[in-house]
Amino acid sequence: MAAPRISAAGTAAESPHAPAFAEGALYERVAERVRERILAHTLAPGSWIDEQALTAEFGISRTPLREALKVLASEGLVTMKLRRGAYVTEVSERDLADVFHLLSLLESDAAASVAAKASDVELAELAALHQDLEDTVADRDAFFSANERFHMRLLEIAGNRWRNQMVADLRRVMKLYRHHSLFKQGRLDASLKEHRKIMAALKARNAALAQQLVQQHLAHGKEAASRA
Repeated sequence: MAAPRISAAGTAAESPHAPAFAEGALYERVAERVRERILAHTLAPGSWIDEQALTAEFGISRTPLREALKVLASEGLVTMKLRRGAYVTEVSERDLADVFHLLSLLESDAAASVAAKASDVELAELAALHQDLEDTVADRDAFFSANERFHMRLLEIAGNRWRNQMVADLRRVMKLYRHHSLFKQGRLDASLKEHRKIMAALKARNAALAQQLVQQHLAHGKEAASRA
């Protein structure tokens, strides 16, 4: 029996006789679809998630959808309210401050580690990712994607998988706010200039400076988001 699958159009075929692992694969794919809509603000922060409508659209039962919503709740993207259902998480000013505070601690520590220990090949990878930022400065969405790749590769090189997971979850929550704030007037150019300094500190293998610059970079991002 073929495993259940979601088509490119977002529909699904579900078999009552499919093995248990296939059900797990289905809820993960459902979670990815709903996650994409949340991060694109198709499902806006604070909005109620209509489970009946989604199950009808995807052609699935409530079980994989509810499992998918639990995954998204663990990532901070969905809030489950007793007897009211699931809602897209709203990020308050306090939430935003807390997220940026943790990102600053985790990512600045990673930058210091990379400056001190990364190989020349790894630094060249980061330099290439930074060049993507330079090349996409006129395209907001492309710049946003390049920025994400740079930060996550920095973490991968630093080599702490627990930190990587924490930052990935925090950045998902931040996107509920950040996609509007990073690219407000003047912020994109300022972000690029900050990245240039960070890259220079990494190449110079100045761990203390790299750590300080990442802290400043995220502090400026928080200020921009707070003013959005």
